[in-house]
Amino acid sequence: MKKFVSLILAAAMLMALAAFIPALTACDSSKTINLLNWGEYLDPELKTEFKKRTGITVNEKPVTSNEEMLQLLEADDCPYDLCIPSDYAVQRLIKGGKLAEINYDNIPNIKNIDKKYIDITNGFDPGNKHSVPYTWGVLGVLYNTTMVDEADLGSWDLLWNEKYKGEILMYDSIRDAMAAALSRKGYSLNTVNEAEINEAANDLIADPSLYQAWVTDEVKEIMIGGGAAIALVYSGDAVWMMDPEEGNTDLEFYVPKEGSNIYFDNFVIPVNSKKNELAEQFINFLLDPEVAAQNTEYIFYSTPNTEVPALLGEFLSECSAFNIPAEDVANCEIYKDLGEDIKLYNTAWDMVLAKR
Repeated sequence: MKKFVSLILAAAMLMALAAFIPALTACDSSKTINLLNWGEYLDPELKTEFKKRTGITVNEKPVTSNEEMLQLLEADDCPYDLCIPSDYAVQRLIKGGKLAEINYDNIPNIKNIDKKYIDITNGFDPGNKHSVPYTWGVLGVLYNTTMVDEADLGSWDLLWNEKYKGEILMYDSIRDAMAAALSRKGYSLNTVNEAEINEAANDLIADPSLYQAWVTDEVKEIMIGGGAAIALVYSGDAVWMMDPEEGNTDLEFYVPKEGSNIYFDNFVIPVNSKKNELAEQFINFLLDPEVAAQNTEYIFYSTPNTEVPALLGEFLSECSAFNIPAEDVANCEIYKDLGEDIKLYNTAWDMVLAKR
């Protein structure tokens, strides 16, 4: 009996170990790539389909911030073959020599990416030598149409409107919260003017009772449930919350007239990777129109792929947070890597954290 129990325990240990084998052996497998990605930011069915077509396995590790990605990608022993960081993180990784150049001969579907987005992403990756646009969106205001007066819409001022005290959710992110405050004053989102930065920070804490809460992912549950009237959100998250199947149809979204942040998440290949061609195969697969459309219906973020809109369902085709007007896009800035000047924001943010 002891031997039988031992065999059972041994089998259980082997089964438990098996769950870790992909992570332990991924770097040694010639047909496996390690992907560093945001959570729920890729339809898992597509990894299965890609393996079926190519025999290549995609192991995926989720992260929650660009800062976490940067920490992992800047390590000398980085084990990842593909990653999807945002614009300013791509810029910093390029400066640090941490990204390989993309071989576009392996990505013929790059032809499907709208040139206007290529032009924008040139701002942080000149010549797009190191990155391929995956998704894009803007920072804006989500509001409940049953709780907010139409006359109050259109500006960043809505996030500071005393009429809605205690009904406003501010996003707990240094660049995003500061972006709203800076843009409201007519300042650049990338300003390194200390007086402007401090003025924006002071506006965020002028009346701490104005905000119901400072939030991140919990904004979704609160806004869907009607627990607040207004929130600072990314457009992709707004689409998710406005979904008629799982969200709240009373919610609407706009990009403030003063301007905002336009962000891009991008495929990049770490310089340490030995699987460049496999990673490029996966990028090319995800840029296929039908594949990209399926993925878009899953993640709800706007796509730079020109072939996708005609393949989407009614909700995304008509959603205000998915189809950002061209004039709003033209009025937006990308975040830049501020280098040492980020200390100015960190100092101002410490003041916000202490007083909010």
